[in-house]
Amino acid sequence: MQSLIHASQRIVIKVGSSLVTNDGRGLDHQALNRWAAEIADLVRRGKEVVLVSSGAIAEGLQRLGFSTRPKAVHELQAAAAVGQMGLAQAYETAFRSHGLKTAQILLTHEDLADRTRYLNARSTLTTLLKMNVVPIINENDTVVTSEIRFGDNDTLGALVTNLIEADALIILTDQKGLYTADPRKNPDASFVHEAQAGDPALEEMAGGAGSNVGTGGMLTKIIAAKRAARSGAATVIACGREDNVLSRLADGEAIGTQLVAPTTRLAARKQWLADHLQLAGRLVLDAGAAKAVASGTVSLLPIGVAAVEGEFLRGEVVACVDEQGQEVARGLVNYSADEARLIMRRPTRELESILGYLVEPELIHRDNMVNI
Repeated sequence: MQSLIHASQRIVIKVGSSLVTNDGRGLDHQALNRWAAEIADLVRRGKEVVLVSSGAIAEGLQRLGFSTRPKAVHELQAAAAVGQMGLAQAYETAFRSHGLKTAQILLTHEDLADRTRYLNARSTLTTLLKMNVVPIINENDTVVTSEIRFGDNDTLGALVTNLIEADALIILTDQKGLYTADPRKNPDASFVHEAQAGDPALEEMAGGAGSNVGTGGMLTKIIAAKRAARSGAATVIACGREDNVLSRLADGEAIGTQLVAPTTRLAARKQWLADHLQLAGRLVLDAGAAKAVASGTVSLLPIGVAAVEGEFLRGEVVACVDEQGQEVARGLVNYSADEARLIMRRPTRELESILGYLVEPELIHRDNMVNI
């Protein structure tokens, strides 16, 4: 088995806090120098690399003299603001020694939820890559609130992978990869060398629904791989403490768990819809409509909607769920929540008489809808 990274041209690499800090106490400059050296090797091979790195808050807490991690959000945001200076400075110094320029990019979900800002972020990143600059990305912890946080840098790495249509996402952690069960508790657990991203069984292995296993954040990595696969990107989950792990992956060595993407690739607009973490509302579909929408070949008509939840405006992104609450699709809605409540369960021919106008015959057109 050969590494999926060997043939990848554009790569997103995510390194967690445990790999760039001294047990959470400030930055590990030796580790940052190591990542810079390995990424420089990839760049010399002609690969385009984006780095998603944690570590800002840990560095800020050390600089500000905190002995324990504060619970107050404003103190954590202040630490992030201070720490970002140190993180950017450390990476700039490390990469400069290899003749590479770096750029700092701070993102929030709002940046990617807004179509214009999404396209602007995409253009900036692709331009930097063409200029042979290594973008270093982190969530903008200085301004985010709990409502707009990506929640973890695994998710951020997947969103960036889709944003720039990267070929692969490498998630480096302090674990070897994915096991069928927690090897610390189950001696029969076996290592998963390769699987298909999005396979529901993987989430159960990593501690998702139907499982009592929780293996240190592996679930977020499996879900990130599923998200990255929407743009056709493969994901490798590997131990960042392996010697020369990035160079060896580029050489073709199969390290860690490789999650292969399905052959289909979402169009950019649908990919953007799929990446929405915050939705304006929900449309509850009856069994027939849920089955039809899940096929991915039809638009959603008002007659198939059993209930409307939340308050949203025309053009916002809403979830389409079945009667059990399971999301089957999401899309740009053609009518507001108030209008949708008036026309749900009604045939298309009656919409104009009910509303006094007809915007579109569909509640969500299939071109503006993506299956989940």
